[in-house]
Amino acid sequence: MSSSSLSIIIPAYNESARIGKTLRQVVAYLEDQPAGGEVVVVDDGSKDDTARVSEAVFAELAARRVETRVIRVEPNRGKGHAVRAGLLSARHTVAAFFDADLSMPITETPKLVEPIRSGQYDVVFGSRALDRRLIGTHQPWAREQSGRVFNLMMRLLTGLPFKDTQCGFKAFRMDVCRPVVEGALIDRFGFDVELLFVAHRADLRMLEYPVRWDDVEGGSVSFRAGLQGFAELNEVRRNAARGLYDAAIARAREAAERVRNRRRLTADAELETDVSPELAGQRI
Repeated sequence: MSSSSLSIIIPAYNESARIGKTLRQVVAYLEDQPAGGEVVVVDDGSKDDTARVSEAVFAELAARRVETRVIRVEPNRGKGHAVRAGLLSARHTVAAFFDADLSMPITETPKLVEPIRSGQYDVVFGSRALDRRLIGTHQPWAREQSGRVFNLMMRLLTGLPFKDTQCGFKAFRMDVCRPVVEGALIDRFGFDVELLFVAHRADLRMLEYPVRWDDVEGGSVSFRAGLQGFAELNEVRRNAARGLYDAAIARAREAAERVRNRRRLTADAELETDVSPELAGQRI
């Protein structure tokens, strides 16, 4: 499993009209990276040709240093389930999921990935709220306001300190975060909050980072899904009270400690090799 390569997961539902353009951009980006990576489309029971179009584009590109594949989920289970399926299939240490509309430009990827690669953070996620000057095309006014209300309720019900949990661009160090992903239970709108909630309870190192973002027409989030998201905030709180996340939290803490210890041992070994023979001989 490579720590420098990147797995990019794209959950998709009825995205045949725009998935081709997105995949070409993502594959081209990874091809330009020294370590390459992989792109995984998770087709969440689409009623259109999302899976077929994705497979055709991958075959057409025939990328040299980028692995590509499509995972089909039947029937439709929800974005949360699709994201988990993709993350758990990731073959590289750092894995990120991106919305199929690529409303965050692919060139923003280092903002999410480099803090993890450098060993500073375990979870990094894009935010539209930290610097709204980076938003090019805004969502419709009513949707922006509902998002702000959702975030207020999220903070009240979960205690999370973050400003934007719903931006669809998040990256994870999978050798630490795999228990978090495995322990998540929510399949639809509230899954972002749940992932961040479990990671936060596990004391993982988390960073919310401002990213450039443009609203893209044709999204699949309905008014009903938005309302369901409010109900799922309560579901996260109930699940926590019932101890349903406790095992995942414990395993994530253990995984984080193993990684920290491994880094410390590596750092100590590097210091040993940097010591001159004269100084080394003076050690007791």
